[in-house]
Amino acid sequence: MPRQLSRRSALRLLSGAVTVAAAATGALAAPVRAAAPRGAGPRVESLLARLTLDEKIGFLHGAEDPAGLGQAGFVPGVARLGIPPLRLADGPAGVRIDGRATALPAPVLLASAFDPALARAYGRVIGREGRALGLDVLLSPMVNLIRTPYAGRNFETFGEDPLLAADLVAEEIRGIQGEGLIATVKHFALNNQERDRMTVDVTVGDQALNEVWLRAFEAAVGARPGAVMAAYNKVGGVFACENKALLTGVLRDRWNFDGWVMTDWFAAHSTVASIAAGLDMEMPNDTYFGDALRRAVRSGSVPESLVDRSVRRILSVMERFGLLDSTPPPRPDRDAKAGARTAFAVAKAGATLLRNERQTLPLTGPAAQSIAVIGPTGTVPCVGGGGSARVVPDRADSPFEVITDRAGEGARVTYALGEDLFGKPLPPVSLSPGADFEGQTVRAGRPWTYDGTLTVDADDEWTFVVHYEGLRPQITLDGEELFPLAPGYGEFLPGSMTSIAPDGLAVRRRTLHLMAGPHRLRITAHGGAKNRIFRLRRTTGATRAADVAEAMLAAWTAYSVVLFAYEDATEGQDRTSLALPGHQRELIEAVTAVNPRTTVVLNTSSATAMPWLERTAAVLQMYYPGQEGAAATAAVLFGDCDPGGRLTQTFPVSDDRHPVAGDPRRYPGVDGKEEYTEGIRLGYRWYDAEGVEPLFPFGHGLSYTTFAYENLSVRPVPGGGLDVRFTVVNTGPRPGTEVAQVYVGPSAELRLDQVKRALAGYRRLELQPGERRDVTVRITRRSLSSWDTARGAWALGTGPRTVQVGASARDLRLTAQADVSV
Repeated sequence: MPRQLSRRSALRLLSGAVTVAAAATGALAAPVRAAAPRGAGPRVESLLARLTLDEKIGFLHGAEDPAGLGQAGFVPGVARLGIPPLRLADGPAGVRIDGRATALPAPVLLASAFDPALARAYGRVIGREGRALGLDVLLSPMVNLIRTPYAGRNFETFGEDPLLAADLVAEEIRGIQGEGLIATVKHFALNNQERDRMTVDVTVGDQALNEVWLRAFEAAVGARPGAVMAAYNKVGGVFACENKALLTGVLRDRWNFDGWVMTDWFAAHSTVASIAAGLDMEMPNDTYFGDALRRAVRSGSVPESLVDRSVRRILSVMERFGLLDSTPPPRPDRDAKAGARTAFAVAKAGATLLRNERQTLPLTGPAAQSIAVIGPTGTVPCVGGGGSARVVPDRADSPFEVITDRAGEGARVTYALGEDLFGKPLPPVSLSPGADFEGQTVRAGRPWTYDGTLTVDADDEWTFVVHYEGLRPQITLDGEELFPLAPGYGEFLPGSMTSIAPDGLAVRRRTLHLMAGPHRLRITAHGGAKNRIFRLRRTTGATRAADVAEAMLAAWTAYSVVLFAYEDATEGQDRTSLALPGHQRELIEAVTAVNPRTTVVLNTSSATAMPWLERTAAVLQMYYPGQEGAAATAAVLFGDCDPGGRLTQTFPVSDDRHPVAGDPRRYPGVDGKEEYTEGIRLGYRWYDAEGVEPLFPFGHGLSYTTFAYENLSVRPVPGGGLDVRFTVVNTGPRPGTEVAQVYVGPSAELRLDQVKRALAGYRRLELQPGERRDVTVRITRRSLSSWDTARGAWALGTGPRTVQVGASARDLRLTAQADVSV
């Protein structure tokens, strides 16, 4: 693949249009004397005393890396004092640099396993690889919750439930940092959408803030991450990066966080207000924490003690990780095979079977001997999402090839495209003068132009697809530029799978309706330091019809169909619909019309509307399954393993039946302000409160076997918790995985807003046929408490509480009452 713009470089280009002159924004009323954080030792204090002001300030902002790896950020060290630099890389699903790394499944797929131990193993892979690849700080994990199904980074999250997210993020951090890589939990706080993320002002009630939105961050801090990344958005009218109530009041004073706080990239807005609020580092440049901070210190508007406080926090973390030792910890060799094994295990564990009529899966007997694989991601693997989550994998196999190999000799496995992502060549007869844009070479240092006519035979929808390297050609049709710079971050943070051609060229698309007749086509391309090539292709209604017809024929002649559907989400932009993009609905409807034994495999980022659901035999949710996704998908399809995943987000039926539907104040906001008026009713809690039936509930997922629940009992434990005991039995003929979920109801004695039920615990179980397992799940005092805004503290919900156990938020098999006391 061609070298892509680094996240830092891309955002710098964008920020050039909006950056304003930096200046101190006011003076503090009095100097602040900052206490040393936990862990600051004599070595740190000695180094701090020997640093000049310029050297101190050098720690508090990003800079250019003279030996860059393509990572997101760099902080220079001080060689004369033996302080090394810091290299910071994105990494929600693997280390993001120019070179190759293990592409793990997306965090939303990891979360679907409901397995904190697996989250720690996931973190260990990233931690080891980050260290091996020359990095010091990982800009992950992300623990914002899924609030709207449209959010472009939902695939980077753990789902909609604060307890599950809290458990998983803490273990992932332990895994990352156990390998010597500093973890950064992000984005603090309430950064739950990409649309207007730089400016939107979020208003949320104090109870919801603490019960829902901060719980996972608090758990993350409990695992002692080295850093926290503050978000772009405003919270209560104040940018998160200068929000003292969050950065000091919550993070430091209440939670005792002892690491450093950095901005998201280009998220700083001030000098004095930010450092006084508790911000320690501006990334990736020095707009506010460079010369502007130096001037502020010299003028007295920022006490040097605040600079010392921030440097102390950074050096203390470096000391904790051995980076200040005279002989720093050795960097391990990268273990690509171990990374691949973990990626495979996670993808299998999180695979979520949503539907399975007439035991269509697993594929056995005749169903496994005659298979049609359909869809573009059947051959071009959908590894991960776009933006800062994109990883260059060691390899990523084609699902079609893996399914063919797994079906074995004697089986008939065919392939049909169905939906064309990369276009077909323009017919030469349609161009005058004649031209061939299928691999047009542009000579180094020279321009190349075309000025001619494209003749269209009939009125039709055309999607123009340009493939290019380097600078994108300028292409106009009838005077309109087809591929202008995308707004916001769209130009620099494109998707992953659909934005890169199989041969590595970048791809952009433009759809419009063309009338029959001639259209003026002009192309201007520029060569770089070496020759460049580009392609101009198209899809039309006519080519789509031919692709669908080919898919229908393949489906008709096969016993089974495995249809891969996709959606390519990315940082920087939200989805606009729950529907599958393009014409995939029509493809699914056409294929299922000729073969009802169709399994749809979803490589999507989040919830998907499925108006075609009843026409299918099975639906397997694989999200973005990483580099081993093809092998894991095949293992589930053929029954080599049980589908072990359960939904960590509620799937709505349609665009008008979910928590933020129909209310622009809730999403995306009105006049720059967004109100979380759903309060504590996030996700499945809202569906319960409103009596809305989801397409698939939180916690849903099918197995190839069946399970029974028995013998529920609940008893109080000292300190205000509950022990929930029950038995799970595998009543089917196969080994299988069950995720037993425990929900707790409200307290009648607590005069605070409460939800109908909330997840209070869970246990992932793997049982052999006929095996019985006695399970005990502890419900903690925190899960039985609500935030009392008037007191500014947690209030235990005492008295009778209903405890329910089952297989999802809407499939609760056992119920008991328990009395909670202090």
